[in-house]
Amino acid sequence: MDEFTPEQKAILSRFCTNTDKPTFGLVNLPQVVCGALFSRYSRSTKSARRVLLEEFIQNPEMQFDQIVGSSSASAANQLVATQKAEQFYDRVLVGYGDDSVAELGGAHLACEEVSNLATKFIQDARIGLSPLEKSTRYVYFHQKDKDGRYRYYRGKELADSLEYIRICDMLFDTYVKLQEPLIAFIKKKYPKPADITDRGYESTVRAKVCDLLRGLLPASTLTNTGLYGNGRAFEYLLTRMYASDLPEVQVLAGGMQEELAKAIPSFVKRANDKHGQATQAYWMECRKESAVQAGKFAPAPASSVPEVELIEYDSHAEQKICAAILFSYGGLDYAAAKKKADAMSEADRLALLSAYAGPRGNRRHKPGRAFEHAHYTFAICGNFGQFRDLHRHRMLTQERQMLSCDWGYDVPEELKEAGLAGEFEEAMKEAKAAFDHLRSAKGPELAQYAVPMAYRLRWYFHLTLRECFHLIELRSMPQGHEDYRRVAVKMADELARVHPRLASFMKFVNRENIGLERLEAEKKIDQKLAKFEHPRAPPA
Repeated sequence: MDEFTPEQKAILSRFCTNTDKPTFGLVNLPQVVCGALFSRYSRSTKSARRVLLEEFIQNPEMQFDQIVGSSSASAANQLVATQKAEQFYDRVLVGYGDDSVAELGGAHLACEEVSNLATKFIQDARIGLSPLEKSTRYVYFHQKDKDGRYRYYRGKELADSLEYIRICDMLFDTYVKLQEPLIAFIKKKYPKPADITDRGYESTVRAKVCDLLRGLLPASTLTNTGLYGNGRAFEYLLTRMYASDLPEVQVLAGGMQEELAKAIPSFVKRANDKHGQATQAYWMECRKESAVQAGKFAPAPASSVPEVELIEYDSHAEQKICAAILFSYGGLDYAAAKKKADAMSEADRLALLSAYAGPRGNRRHKPGRAFEHAHYTFAICGNFGQFRDLHRHRMLTQERQMLSCDWGYDVPEELKEAGLAGEFEEAMKEAKAAFDHLRSAKGPELAQYAVPMAYRLRWYFHLTLRECFHLIELRSMPQGHEDYRRVAVKMADELARVHPRLASFMKFVNRENIGLERLEAEKKIDQKLAKFEHPRAPPA
């Protein structure tokens, strides 16, 4: 390992979390400098710290002090430093490919006052981005803006539609109107247990009420989302956003690129240059022509659509998984492993699968990658609220159709018990009439903004058995929303129907009917808070 003088260590300690261990972190460096350092490091015999010291810090041509010296100063100085860092990056990367290097720098980005429709577009990105969104479960969405208006999208492409404004206002009015009677009903049905604090109980009730009422919120509802991502992922996302049919998403792309250019400019500059625009045009043309060709196959009217339906699965799933296990642990080439797996007795196959799945102690004990050799395709018809929750899963392929009011809506059972379903359903009927009007007047893309979250849409999941374990066991947990818990359990049932032996290893599917879903989770939070408020005294 490299050895440094005390003077060199003093310099490096400002930028490295240690100077004498083989594993260390980089700190106090602009993202583009980190990316440039790793790219140079990949083509050097020197250690990363040696490259940083000799080729960056001590190289006058790099102007390192001017770049990094302002990093803790004012925002204006920080922008100057970032601009210098971009020039630095470009000098270092002459002769390097940009794409992989752009994954070595990242940025945090906040997008506020954007519609739920736009956030779903952003969150379609699967790799390189980590989004987090304001929850409809923990926050009431009845707040108004400074002009006394409900917070929903009012872009100029929709602001001239009185019907759009009327229906969104009506949905929010109903959301607000049902809050207090529903809170009273929930508290009467589920009195406060003795073993939970007032804080925990109120949080549990609020989550329950929000869950029951979220179906009234239109897709136009404004929310906030935060993202962390690497430069390559942001560039790809921005290029996709510029190619969107939704003006809101296009405008948002411009705003995002403007801000990202202040943090990681070199990594996102191609999103809307001539190369980015060519890619945008390609995607738009493909989308247009695909719609023309697909439109030739008019859909047959559907009398009813199941909530969850298993469309495709591997009939030889067990053999494929066993072949992968034999390849990894048996020393066989893959062709031989496949032949052995195909000829294996039922008893031997069960023994091998059981050994591989192992004694799972909790849902986080997931079988290994051999389970990725079995694939399933599920068609789902569920409400937009369900979709928003399940949309978070990344290690699968999912596509959805546009939001509409064509597939009916879901009414929560406890709204019926509370005697509030009538007003809820009346709001849904009005929303459908408004949607049909907007679809004719504004087109199907813009009409999506008026669709309440209770209305169903169709989408599919194409995923491996390994991801089935993760999704189903996680989304059937008792603290989850009852709507997506139901989807997860139905997926488990479908899997067990075709592959009972493989499904038997899925030991943590929760099928209980839960009243207050957040109750036990809030009790645990109470216990954690109590430890902070009353820490144990250290031993004498």
